[in-house]
Amino acid sequence: MEDSNANAKRKRTLDIIVDSPNNLDLDSYIANYKGHTKVDRLLFIAKRCPPLQIDAYKLALQELRDSSLDHNKYLNTANKLNEVLTSQGYPSYPVDNAWVETTQKRAKAALERLEVELKNFKNNLIKESIRMGHNDLGDHYYNCGNPTNALKCFSRTRDYCTTSKHVIEMCLNVIKVSIELGNFSHVHSYVIKAESTPDIQPVVQAKLKVAAALAHLDSNKYKQAANLFLETSFEISHPQNNYSEVISPNDIAVYGGLCALASFDRKQLKKQVIDNTEFKQFLELEPHIRELIYGFYNSKYSIVLDILERWKNDYLLDLHLHNHVESLYDNIRKKALVQYFSPFLTVDMNKMAQSFGTTVQKLERELAKLITENHIQARIDSHKKILCAKQQDHRSGIFQKSLKMGDEYEQSTNAMLLRMNLLKMNLIVQTNQKGEGSRRH
Repeated sequence: MEDSNANAKRKRTLDIIVDSPNNLDLDSYIANYKGHTKVDRLLFIAKRCPPLQIDAYKLALQELRDSSLDHNKYLNTANKLNEVLTSQGYPSYPVDNAWVETTQKRAKAALERLEVELKNFKNNLIKESIRMGHNDLGDHYYNCGNPTNALKCFSRTRDYCTTSKHVIEMCLNVIKVSIELGNFSHVHSYVIKAESTPDIQPVVQAKLKVAAALAHLDSNKYKQAANLFLETSFEISHPQNNYSEVISPNDIAVYGGLCALASFDRKQLKKQVIDNTEFKQFLELEPHIRELIYGFYNSKYSIVLDILERWKNDYLLDLHLHNHVESLYDNIRKKALVQYFSPFLTVDMNKMAQSFGTTVQKLERELAKLITENHIQARIDSHKKILCAKQQDHRSGIFQKSLKMGDEYEQSTNAMLLRMNLLKMNLIVQTNQKGEGSRRH
């Protein structure tokens, strides 16, 4: 079913406006993140959710002042906030022009100093100093809101890495910036490079799995993404190890759970999700995802559909998930329909429609599509509104198997007769004592 998402990226052109997120507490949600992703997520929510717009812009401005030198983004965000406030009849937000001016001077002075230091390091030809110089310059560009130049600087440290630790640091920096830029082919490349480095720590391995999973998610490869999320160590949730500049442990539970439901069969769901002691710890953070998975596995489809509907608006406000909500939901629904029908020879479509919260007419169209795509081997009785499984012709199958066995027996017999004749005529190759082949005439 994943193949049906091949054109999903072409549909990512319209911004969906969410008027009423059902479960999103903005303050507690955004507390799971720090740095650029915190600001980016807030601005994303502000753009798509009018009821949360003002609060999201204010939180973004606070984060920008507290943890960055990105005065341009601060001014742009303040202007957007004031446009909203003015349109709703509220007083304008006071822009901290003193902070903007001071930050601008600090950023310029720091850039000049770092460039001079790097130039001196290059003149002295000390590899470690050059590496650190590029790294510091990359950090500065990143903090100033220039990820493109930051990526260039971090990439340049590659030629000056002398230890495994240096390589890992370089890869994680490039991966972090590439995720922000949406350059997921870069993410894949540097994940592979980092994973090939010796003495890699478990928490680093967990971060690499998450980064690779996000890259697969971006490409609509939900099964690959699910596998990586499910393999991620819960160590990544510990405060000293967290990856909150990219993703939260709650996200791992949500992304991993939805991708697994959309791509795994029932057996895989049991083995890789329900019996996965490591992933269970992530699911404790998002109980509704745990309930969703168990509901699907236990064929409680009304519960599954209810949970999906209640949380849909929240997922549409997620920075990484929003583009995939429709295709994930579509895949989960298809798999639920297939799973519902699989134990039966006949199904009353009226009862099935009630279970899936739809009309018989809409259900009939869904089932017809599944039959056409070979997901269900059945036929629809439109008059009686019954879905009937196609009966396998066992006699025909046995007959075909017998014919195949007869053909194989004939080939085997002919081969044996040929060998006997060759032996009789001494037209064979035998091995002498030296291991060399000789032909008998």
